[in-house]
Amino acid sequence: MIGLHPAAEVRAAEAPLLAALPAGALMQRAATGLGVVCLRLLGRTYGRSAVLLVGAGDNGGDALHAGALLAGRGVRVTAVLLAPERAHPGGLAALRRAGGRTVAPDDAGPVLDRADLVLDGIVGIGGVGSLRPPAAALVERAASGPALMVAVDVPSGVDADTGAVEGAAFPATHTVTFGAVKPGLVVGEGRACAGEVHLVDIGLTEHLPPARAWQLTDDDVAARLPVPEAGDDKYSQGVVGIVAGSTTYPGAGVLCTGAALRTRPGLVRYAGTAADGVRAAWPEVIVTDGRPADAGRVQAWVVGPGMGTDDDARSVLAEVLATDLPVLVDADALTLLAAEPDLVRGRSAPTVLTPHDREFARFGFEVGADRIASARRLAADLGAVVLLKGEATVVADPGGTAWVNATGTPWLATAGTGDVLSGIAGALLATGLPAAEAAAVATHVHGRAGQAASAGGPLIAGDLVRHLPEAIGRVRGARTERLPDSAP
Repeated sequence: MIGLHPAAEVRAAEAPLLAALPAGALMQRAATGLGVVCLRLLGRTYGRSAVLLVGAGDNGGDALHAGALLAGRGVRVTAVLLAPERAHPGGLAALRRAGGRTVAPDDAGPVLDRADLVLDGIVGIGGVGSLRPPAAALVERAASGPALMVAVDVPSGVDADTGAVEGAAFPATHTVTFGAVKPGLVVGEGRACAGEVHLVDIGLTEHLPPARAWQLTDDDVAARLPVPEAGDDKYSQGVVGIVAGSTTYPGAGVLCTGAALRTRPGLVRYAGTAADGVRAAWPEVIVTDGRPADAGRVQAWVVGPGMGTDDDARSVLAEVLATDLPVLVDADALTLLAAEPDLVRGRSAPTVLTPHDREFARFGFEVGADRIASARRLAADLGAVVLLKGEATVVADPGGTAWVNATGTPWLATAGTGDVLSGIAGALLATGLPAAEAAAVATHVHGRAGQAASAGGPLIAGDLVRHLPEAIGRVRGARTERLPDSAP
């Protein structure tokens, strides 16, 4: 798993190294790693040009030292000094010794137009708020050209801890971050600004506290998706019950049930009011023409997608939540639960809630700029796992541990894909995975299925169900074949 560490933890971890190492040694480690990544991105050096956007302080120093390395390899390097009187003196001297040159911001337009790579060293992890107008204008011009846009540690204008962007920010195609991945690179608007994230080890690992937020890799997910063994039967692989769909929205039941079937369990029982549609689509499912209590033995429940919000639906939700089984609550059931949150508070069995932003707000909390903190707050209040859907879905447990999803594609923003996610997560809950892990693994698999389904263009929710076996198979084979980490 990839640990996510906020800026304060990174700065605290740097302190003992700064005290123990010679002056400038830690910056040299970071700048060398940055320069190596930039050289790899450029591919060749002679005839290539790089422009450094250099602010005051250490972030600008990292850019200048990396620029010196590039210049020493034959790259034409020009530094645009946004605060000449406060530019890092050691980095500036190193760049000039290597043959790099400097220009004022007013003279930077022509070199930005011709650059092969633009390096953002404007502000670092301590930066707050939007880019100031002079820097914003330079970034806008650079982004309009053909250059690779590379951010140093965190794109300027992005909050390192939350991913919040208040105004103008550097739109990186690549971010080279030092010591630890910052949450703002993978969540909120910061995720889109960061592009592909490259982590440079500068020796912080032993000084960092245990992470409280994580990203799963394909290998992590594969370890939580074991293949059936010779002694398994349909009951030992998990039995999930589905209450989804209605006469008005039968498709929700079909999609949720199909996703559960395609994920893992040995048996799926359906106890909703779209029985005819589910029978027709999935003859493998055991359909109960009655209430959930009549469905037979299950090991987890999914309740809510398309079920409606009338009195009968409320009664079914209360019945399912009164069991001692893990329950995933989605869609219409979230609307009902927001009106009666005590139905879930104090449950002895795990509960997973899967709201999008508008559903989340019905519980009395606005999501706001800090999506990780918001998910943690609701999880702690209700004593449940919260899966906050979004471009980078956040899962938080009541104890404050969080997972930020790294997979997916914007093509997933279409009707019915949330029903599919609920079916996947319910199936994993039925196998006995801890609730938060089941939610995080399901989100990862759902994103991989979306990437597979959208490879040829737009997808519909049914495409996800069809691509689930392929996505799971490729995640399990992650060491030899990988889907792309994010949408192109």
